[in-house]
Amino acid sequence: MANNSNKVSVIAGGAGFIGVNLAKSLKDSGRNIVIGDNLSLGSLDNIQKYISPEFEDFYEVDLSTAIGVKQLFESCIARFGRIDEVWHLAANSDIPAGVNNPNVDHKDTFLTTFELLQGCNEYGIKKFNFASSSAVYGDWGIHPLSENLGPLKPISNYGAMKLASEAQICAAKESFLESVCIYRFPNVVGAPATHGVILDFIRKLIQNPNQLEVLGNGSQKKSYLHVSELVDAMIYVSDLPISSSDAEIVNIGCDDEGILVRDIAEIVVNLFSPEAKIIFGEGDKGWVGDVPKFTYDVSRLKSLGWVPKNNSHQAVNLAAQEVISNFGD
Repeated sequence: MANNSNKVSVIAGGAGFIGVNLAKSLKDSGRNIVIGDNLSLGSLDNIQKYISPEFEDFYEVDLSTAIGVKQLFESCIARFGRIDEVWHLAANSDIPAGVNNPNVDHKDTFLTTFELLQGCNEYGIKKFNFASSSAVYGDWGIHPLSENLGPLKPISNYGAMKLASEAQICAAKESFLESVCIYRFPNVVGAPATHGVILDFIRKLIQNPNQLEVLGNGSQKKSYLHVSELVDAMIYVSDLPISSSDAEIVNIGCDDEGILVRDIAEIVVNLFSPEAKIIFGEGDKGWVGDVPKFTYDVSRLKSLGWVPKNNSHQAVNLAAQEVISNFGD
């Protein structure tokens, strides 16, 4: 593995759910980190709680603009003298929000990618890590999703802008980047959650402890990964001495067939409000753009030497406990 002592990492979107977990792990590994975030979903509380109450290298910037990227990169260079790598997690991660307003995904998911790449070219940054998504695949039913599957036909604005970002990054790899890792995430769970099925269920139960209404009939089945394992896998792959003329594209997820929404509802109810009655809706989709079922093929990830420890059920159970605990803080 690479020697990370004194390596300088810029984390775009580092105040969000996955971002703060990544930032903590990178910092603990010996890296110097600088975080940029527009705080639309992330928060300073996340940084203070998960990284350090005294953490100072945070900048509230709009990374969908050249000015915002310039401010972040020049602040990092002024502080540490250089930038060794960029971790790009800045995005609208709330798929239903992007359905209601496609401009959100265009601005916060695609334009952040475009401007960060322009900044990398301008400042001579050669290493780029990108948080992509299973949403780029579209709806393949029960067919396992592997990295060589195609054509890719996303059914949400979120997935479309992630796929467009991947394309832009691959073009940059051909032109000026030397090392690129694109990580396609499954559903990621844990704390500090800002959205997602577990948080939605808990909020509904707070409003009505006696009843939980579920969008769809509960038959939706997807792969879920705990954020701690996601971060561990990302850093592991990024640190590998992979020599390739292409971008390294890797599915990160559990090695199982996923968990039913019905089972997630039962886990949350049992932990938070055991007397609540679960009421299911109709159809196998929770919202427009929802992929009701998918199974991740993680054989590529395993071939690189990283194997998940928990299955989807274990990940959801652990995450539900963490999110519920956060409500008590």
